[in-house]
Amino acid sequence: MFSTKEKISEELLLEEETVKQSEIVLFNDDVNTFDHVIDTLIAVCEHTPEQAEQCSIIVHHNGRCTVKTGEYDDLKPKCSGLLQAGLSAEII
Repeated sequence: MFSTKEKISEELLLEEETVKQSEIVLFNDDVNTFDHVIDTLIAVCEHTPEQAEQCSIIVHHNGRCTVKTGEYDDLKPKCSGLLQAGLSAEII
C-alpha cells in the first residue's frame, strides 16, 4: 500500500514529466561578431559570461548550439530577443 506522502511524490513526478521542454537553438552566421553574440546571450538568455562564450564557440564550430531549455512560453520572448538582435535562432 502507498502512503499519502509516497502517492503525492509519485503524482508530482508524473506532473513534472508531462511538462514539455523546448530548446532555443542558436545558429552560426557570417555576420555577427563573437562579442555581439556573447553580449546578447548574457542580456537575453541570462547567461554568465563563461556560458555565453562557450555557446558562441560551440555555435562557431558546430553550426548550432542549444542556448536555453525550458517551457515554450518562457522561451518565446527570449528567442524573439535573440532575433531582434540579429542572431539566427529558433525554438524546437
